[in-house]
Amino acid sequence: MNHERSSILFQQAKTSIPGGVNSPVRAFKSVGADPLFIKKASGSHIHDEDGNVFIDYVGSWGPMIAGHCHPDIIAAVQDTMVSGASFGAPTERETILANLVIDAVPSIEMVRMVSSGTEATMSAIRLARGYTGRDKIMKFSGCYHGHADSLLVKAGSGAATFGVPDSPGVPADVARLTLTAEYNSLDSVRSLVAAHKNSIACIIVEPVAGNMGTVPPREGFLEGLREICTNEGIILIFDEVMSGFRVAYGGAQALFGVTPDMTTLGKIIGGGLPVGAFGGKRDIMEKLSPSGGIYQAGTLSGNPLAMSAGIATLNILKQPGFYKALEEKSRTVADGIAKAARDAGYPIYATRVGSMFCAFFTSGEVFDWSTASRCDTKAFAKYFLAMLDEGVYLAPSQFETAFISAAHTESDIEKTIAAAAKCFKQIS
Repeated sequence: MNHERSSILFQQAKTSIPGGVNSPVRAFKSVGADPLFIKKASGSHIHDEDGNVFIDYVGSWGPMIAGHCHPDIIAAVQDTMVSGASFGAPTERETILANLVIDAVPSIEMVRMVSSGTEATMSAIRLARGYTGRDKIMKFSGCYHGHADSLLVKAGSGAATFGVPDSPGVPADVARLTLTAEYNSLDSVRSLVAAHKNSIACIIVEPVAGNMGTVPPREGFLEGLREICTNEGIILIFDEVMSGFRVAYGGAQALFGVTPDMTTLGKIIGGGLPVGAFGGKRDIMEKLSPSGGIYQAGTLSGNPLAMSAGIATLNILKQPGFYKALEEKSRTVADGIAKAARDAGYPIYATRVGSMFCAFFTSGEVFDWSTASRCDTKAFAKYFLAMLDEGVYLAPSQFETAFISAAHTESDIEKTIAAAAKCFKQIS
């Protein structure tokens, strides 16, 4: 498959944009290739600048749950654009989308719109700190919550140590306020809570981890976090930027029946446009400026185009049978890929929650970052490039999630499984 024009465009981009991309994973560095430059998309397919067509399982990293260029979403954005793209002033659309979110997500009684998932998590943490009067926060290895300073932190040398910066430019004085526990390990959480009694403002977690591959919560993990936070006066934040409206209409908290104090959202509620949101209990949210003293602002927050795209998307998702059909498609493709690997005698560990799925290149169980990091990333890179040659576009990293959309057809899924069977035989 020819990628000549994409390679030329990448070389040109590198003279003007750091690394040639505006978000690092797009550079394809972990799979040892130049990135594809995308020209257009429709339904379940994307087209690159060389004229190649791919079945798309990235979906702009999750938001394209209805498929690319859904006519209802396009019409909503076009109709809105005629009246103006942004005012920096309130519009009725903000309240309409806010009420759709409040009705859907169990934890949210009030919600504030922002422009990205990073902005949502950063703001939610500030609000939790202001509400509790505490400075420290807890996150989990392998969970990604955006690139805010306090969240680009890795674990220190021991279970009760302070975090250390995970990137140059993050001050050590900021990192030391972030504690890092192990995903799916309540013991690691209890140890940190005991060592930092009455000083932790919040615990933030992806209820379904999607940034180390798809890693489901073990039975009792989310329930245990809820109990610990309730007992210790800690704000529990579910980062559902990825899982919100993806694994269920009400997100992972509706699927698993565990209600956090606050939730961050993004991706799907923008229908493909830049949107984030954070919300939660009314008494917490009312501490936010201008009703309270904790400051947060954004000129493009709640802009008309994004709100219209979000409203149109959520109205599509509310249609009867939408999630049932999506679940069936997701199960078929994930199980089909896993079977193709078994038939080829190739070891993978397959995971799936709703329409999020992953094939880990390891024979062992994956339940946290330590087990995920044992994957054979070189084998994944070979598989990724082989699938690309077969016309299947996956995320260019072992540690990302695949997404299916309502636009994927039975034919798409059959072609994907056949491609996987061929590719596993090639690399085994």
